[in-house]
Amino acid sequence: MINALGSPQSLLLLGGTSEIGLTLARRLIRDRCRRVVLAGRPSSRLEEAADQLRAAGATVEVLPFDAADSASHPALVEKAFVDDIDLAVFAFGVLGDQAAAERDASTAVEIATTNYVGALSTLVPVSQAMQRQGHGTIVVLSSVAGERPRKSNFAYGSSKAGLDAFATGLGDVLQGSGVHVMVVRPGFVRTKMTAHLEPAPLSTTPEEVADAIVTGLRRRRETIWVPGTMRFVMSALRHVPRPIFRKLPI
Repeated sequence: MINALGSPQSLLLLGGTSEIGLTLARRLIRDRCRRVVLAGRPSSRLEEAADQLRAAGATVEVLPFDAADSASHPALVEKAFVDDIDLAVFAFGVLGDQAAAERDASTAVEIATTNYVGALSTLVPVSQAMQRQGHGTIVVLSSVAGERPRKSNFAYGSSKAGLDAFATGLGDVLQGSGVHVMVVRPGFVRTKMTAHLEPAPLSTTPEEVADAIVTGLRRRRETIWVPGTMRFVMSALRHVPRPIFRKLPI
């Protein structure tokens, strides 16, 4: 259950090697989160992450998770919810190769399968499990890229747009159930996944995203932007006429 200070005592991290997710996990452990379930593709990185969280003071269980294997997701969720889960964080996803996605349908499908279909096929059973236990919070890492997909990354952006819409709608449906959904819309985050890209203006870090999530959890936010100024930037971009928008160097 959430403790007296408003912090979760148990965490399910889907995307067990995510830099943002692990930064958040370490922060929550400092705030007395004691049980962590790391779900990710089996690898040495996943085991190392688990060992680091154990060293930080948590009991850690590792579960194999492949976002593309939807058939395995109900069983994964069942294993994770053997005991109550206060907080489930959806932190997995791929940027993909935009140029390849324009030429090869299988590349576009892979991006959509991981970022959108894989998220939906775990979001639904997680939300059901939390309803059965009578409480819980779901945090979904979306992206400002989903607000208005750009020609430079519309394969990724469209998958995040779909995820964002589903998570937002799910949050509306779950009102009054004891289950809360928070959608997180970061701008460009400087991680290993984006290391090959030129940082965009207003870029942020995993630490800043994690801090914003913790603040959002305590305030029971439904949507947060990181940094907060991205809310106004994207509001302006949404209203740029399309002939002008397609000429912007973004």
